[in-house]
Amino acid sequence: MDAFADKLGRVGAWCGQNKYLGAIKNAFQNFMPATIAGAIGVLWTNVLVNDNVVEGNAQGLGGIFEPIMALKPINDVFAAISFCTISCISIGIVMLVAQEIGEANGETGAFPAVLGFMSWAVVTPTTTNIWQGTDALASGAVLPAGTEAITTVGGFEGSYLGATGLFTALLVGIIALEIYNLFRKMDALKIKMPEQVPPGVARAFEVLIPTFLTLLVVGTIGWLVKLASGSYLNDLIKTSVQEPLMNIIGDNVIAVMFMYVLISLFWLVGIHGNNMLAAVKEPIFKPMLYANTALFTDGKSVPLTPEIKAHGYYTFNLGMMQMFAEWGGSGVTLGLVIAIFIFSKREDNRAIATLSIVPGLFNINETVTFGIPLVLNPILGIPFILAPALCIGLGYLLVTMKFCPPVVLEVPWTMPPILLGFLATGGNIMGAVSQIIAIAFATVIYIPFLIAYEKYQNKQAAAAE
Repeated sequence: MDAFADKLGRVGAWCGQNKYLGAIKNAFQNFMPATIAGAIGVLWTNVLVNDNVVEGNAQGLGGIFEPIMALKPINDVFAAISFCTISCISIGIVMLVAQEIGEANGETGAFPAVLGFMSWAVVTPTTTNIWQGTDALASGAVLPAGTEAITTVGGFEGSYLGATGLFTALLVGIIALEIYNLFRKMDALKIKMPEQVPPGVARAFEVLIPTFLTLLVVGTIGWLVKLASGSYLNDLIKTSVQEPLMNIIGDNVIAVMFMYVLISLFWLVGIHGNNMLAAVKEPIFKPMLYANTALFTDGKSVPLTPEIKAHGYYTFNLGMMQMFAEWGGSGVTLGLVIAIFIFSKREDNRAIATLSIVPGLFNINETVTFGIPLVLNPILGIPFILAPALCIGLGYLLVTMKFCPPVVLEVPWTMPPILLGFLATGGNIMGAVSQIIAIAFATVIYIPFLIAYEKYQNKQAAAAE
């Protein structure tokens, strides 16, 4: 056990110190307020102030409570909030990742974020062709037989701004700032100004050549990719990296369950497992969540069919995993707290559970994790590993069996369970019911191990007397 814990500790230390994993994790965390603001906008326009009826079913509160539709004139404001956050997430992420890398390399100020955006823009097409009889196609696409271009419009295409451009944003933000750092270290590239020149002006001239060379190199890479493959950099990364990862890991229940086993194992040796895997988890599963959000925002009804993806919706995404495998904190330890209240006969455990219930309702579980403790606990460590993995499997079954709608909105990670399930599924009561089932399921998993652990505690106490 000690050797295993030591190996996990080394892996955790490496992940915690890795500049790139840290930058990705911090970027997504820093952008979270924006995505939640966007989710509120979606809730407003699609759930609250919405009177659409599909197949005889009201899609929003407006179909049931007509007076609320008096607020419809301000729907455009909430739609704009959703667009500038969720639909433009790639711009925010590339700037935040670039800022993190720049600061890690010793840069100060906001210029790394600006350079990150410019580097992303220099490899992103700024025109889109509109074809007669077809949807808008990316600039450079082959003209379909029997059709002709109506017009070419300027501006970034929406698919590059949103979730499908996230991988490109991450890679460009990292690579561009590392190239910039390389040029910044070359004294020969610095334009030295007289001492009388204000510091701000002097610094602008100092980074002028490194900035130009960075954009030149990044732009050339994008041009060469287009020349060699016929696809823009974003399209190539999407088809060769992002989509395969989503299909291999993101749409694979066994892979997702295994990921939660790893998260729990890190926790059992005192390392924050979610933080360790955030840089891997978020780039894969957040685009899947935002793809669902985009469909929900467009007013497409959430299908309850075994083949969710056939309708464009993903079964797994970051919100779905939060809903089924992270309520109450890592290890779904709120289930353990409930089990203690029902079955525990030891005052010390009940005291810890009493202390832990309120934080647990907001998905904070350090009091129970380190209070019981669960760290290096060979008995309670078993359900701590099993419960989240099995709960994510349960969630997969509930969605694919038509019982629970897919998760379509990001909600704050501190949102209490049940309410979390209701909001994450776009205000669907079956989301709340599904989370109640998950809570009961996890509690049942913890019960036999809690009983065994208390017997062990009693024996230890008797031996010490």
